[in-house]
Amino acid sequence: MAMLEVKDLEVTYGVIKAIKGVSFEVNEGEVISLIGANGAGKTTILHAVSGLLGKAGGTVTYEGQDITAYPAHKIVELGMAHVPEGRRVFAQLSVLENLKLGAYTRKDKKELEDTLQTVYKRFPRLEERKNQMAGTLSGGEQQMLAMGRALMSHPKLILMDEPSMGLSPILVEEIFSIIRDISASGTTVLLVEQNAKKALAIADRAYVLETGNIILSGSAEELINDESVKKAYLGE
Repeated sequence: MAMLEVKDLEVTYGVIKAIKGVSFEVNEGEVISLIGANGAGKTTILHAVSGLLGKAGGTVTYEGQDITAYPAHKIVELGMAHVPEGRRVFAQLSVLENLKLGAYTRKDKKELEDTLQTVYKRFPRLEERKNQMAGTLSGGEQQMLAMGRALMSHPKLILMDEPSMGLSPILVEEIFSIIRDISASGTTVLLVEQNAKKALAIADRAYVLETGNIILSGSAEELINDESVKKAYLGE
């Protein structure tokens, strides 16, 4: 049984059908990438899966449980976290306050402190800047904070939306290295990323989206070597 199963998902904005019956699955321990051009529907799918958007049709099943109609906070409690596009940190709160907000569903104080130390170990800069206002951090540091905040909920599945957006090449390398580490530590990853080359380099499997439809799927290796993917997304 897949950890996450999305079946015939439809999402509409008014009269516009943004997602047109998309189906895919994510197995435990995988890194799955959704790739596609701007406006293909990648972010909309993540919002629908994590409960931030209503669905016009289809089902979302997580660990065998139908969560199609669940609100976002309930989905977080089940073990799914979402790192949104654009980081969305709380600018007027400190780094530490942002991280603690990521753990609002957790009650065990000792366990929470252990998770905080794990996050600091993965993101040493966050510990250095724990009392700094999040809005004063650099773009790369805000991305690390958004990822750290999501990890504070101790997720089994983490959704990441455009983690490399707006970052320098050096920081992009660092962020993707961290995503590899998160996966290696046992967290399943569903990644939306416009940098298809980077995404496919760390993914097990991938789905290619075009105007609300999945047009291609396969192992990352297959898609890296697919001529249409090379031409459209890899600049080759």
